[in-house]
Amino acid sequence: MEERQLGSLGLKVSALGLGCMGMSEFYGKSEAGEAVRVINRALDLGVNFLDTADMYGPFTNEVLVGKAIANRRSEVILATKFGNSRGPNGEFLGVRGDPEYVRKSCDASLKRLGVDVIDLYYQHRVDTKVPIEETIGAMSELVEAGKVRFLGMSEAAPATVRRAHATFPIAALQTEYSLWSREPEDEILRTVKELGIGFVAYSPLGRGFLTGQIRNLEDLDEMDARRRYPRFQSENFQKNLELADKVIEIAQRKGVTPAQLALAWVLRQSENIVAIPGTRKISRLEENVEAVAVTFAQEELDAIEAAFPKGATLGDRYAVMDSVNR
Repeated sequence: MEERQLGSLGLKVSALGLGCMGMSEFYGKSEAGEAVRVINRALDLGVNFLDTADMYGPFTNEVLVGKAIANRRSEVILATKFGNSRGPNGEFLGVRGDPEYVRKSCDASLKRLGVDVIDLYYQHRVDTKVPIEETIGAMSELVEAGKVRFLGMSEAAPATVRRAHATFPIAALQTEYSLWSREPEDEILRTVKELGIGFVAYSPLGRGFLTGQIRNLEDLDEMDARRRYPRFQSENFQKNLELADKVIEIAQRKGVTPAQLALAWVLRQSENIVAIPGTRKISRLEENVEAVAVTFAQEELDAIEAAFPKGATLGDRYAVMDSVNR
């Protein structure tokens, strides 16, 4: 497994990480025992960068990840997040970034994960009611206290990232990025490169759309959150399916799977990018890992660009977009 420097602060992780969200919520039913096996197989394959958040479950995903790595903590670069506040019944209570909430959330995550320190602690979403300097200031106190090693942000706008980084060095910015979500190319990727901040691409497989496995909404569990996303709706779905089919064709000509092509494309965009695809199956994990070795000739990159140009995807990423790009 290739390792990459995630930013300029000394954080080094596997080029391909593992997003653990879907093991607990949002993408339909999951089995905890199999999820633990997937996490351990990932570590066996050199995938050492695990991504979770307090809101996933809610709260249960951190417990799951903590149990899975209990005897392998030294092999893991562990990332979790705070900021999307949820109640005990799963209700969404809004975004919070006030210092008291930062401190309380970190302590709760440490307990659920069963660890003494979090390697990378993200602000999951920006709280516009609290100056970013106050939130990052509280997060920096966690570093000074030895509870957190590095700080990160998620779905933050360039200007916000600059203000945060001026308050305390930010190691990584996590944002959705894939062939069908290329918005970071507008400004974000240039900003993080300039500041020496690593970039973590979540949903690098377009929430599974680019794998070729989703042909209609009936392929998704009734409880799958993707059924509510604009890109999976009616005319948007059919148009986006045509785009995905072009990726499948290129992958077939190259002799790789569509998922491997999509992941390799993301990793090819910059040495500063790490991708964290999620999966609940060992077979998919092993397929994804092989993407790290996939290379492209320039004519292949040109063919991908022609088939799936920036801005071609129809529909917003979320049904409500007001919590991103702040």
